[in-house]
Amino acid sequence: MTTNVLVIGGGQNAEHEVSLASAAAVAAALRMGDHEVTTATIDRDGIWRVDGRPNGASAAESLALALPLLTRTDVVFPAVHGTLGEDGALAALCALAGVRVVGSGLRAGAIGMDKWTTKLVADAVGLGTARGRLVAADDIGDVEFDGAVVVKPVSAGSSHGVSLVSEEGELLAALREAARFDRRILVEEVVRGREIDVAVLREKGGIRWAAPPLEIHATGLFDTATKYDGSARFTVPAELDAAEVSALKRAAIAVFDALGCDGVARMDFFLTDRGPVLNEVNTMPGLTAASQVPRMFAAAGVTYVDLVSRLVRAAS
Repeated sequence: MTTNVLVIGGGQNAEHEVSLASAAAVAAALRMGDHEVTTATIDRDGIWRVDGRPNGASAAESLALALPLLTRTDVVFPAVHGTLGEDGALAALCALAGVRVVGSGLRAGAIGMDKWTTKLVADAVGLGTARGRLVAADDIGDVEFDGAVVVKPVSAGSSHGVSLVSEEGELLAALREAARFDRRILVEEVVRGREIDVAVLREKGGIRWAAPPLEIHATGLFDTATKYDGSARFTVPAELDAAEVSALKRAAIAVFDALGCDGVARMDFFLTDRGPVLNEVNTMPGLTAASQVPRMFAAAGVTYVDLVSRLVRAAS
């Protein structure tokens, strides 16, 4: 039986271009299977375009014109990273319309997008996190420097606005850069450890499992440029002993469950002498065939086409 899938890409945030790439790859992969695919793009100004055609003169008008698509759609695949997408906004729209959606719902998306709240959840289930403090953008002039820190927006992805600060004179500029992306800023201690990603998938029927961990090899901070300029190297499966793999997978599934995630989520860790330290969670991670999550599942024998098909089957 053919499944009608609406793939949404783009979005009104700094991850727009990455989201377009994810959406195009997902749509192409689904068309290789038993799926009828329609695509919609949300422009940076909020205008919806259905199969390349602009709808309406304003965000509200274009959304109203795009909504009838939901009556002809079995499943929505919202490949929109960042705010007004990954943060649960599109999942909420689908929930109100009674249409099945790939990935996490409103609650998990909103909490997972908020790095400060995610830290609180991780702490509550016994996982290590970096010591840090929350700073309002209006108060950045009052922040004191205390050793090397990482400064990041609370709700932004692809490392936009993230800076490594090692000298006091760099702090104010880093805080101002983070404030371009969010009015709430996280200042964290620098954690020394191997950078390890773990992806968790919830299959149709509720079974969830973690793919082989992936290690990121980058010189310095794994920032936006490094993520997309091809200079970073990945090892998957990461070279870890059985105990380390077990600890990382248990930690990833614990966070997945505590947040109430669905579909696929990527948990980013530092592996330290005291075990895994959670860095952040991505409830709608990059989904091109070359992205970290598909690489991890490929190492488990799940092809890219199979992965996106599984996500559609598991949509709720």
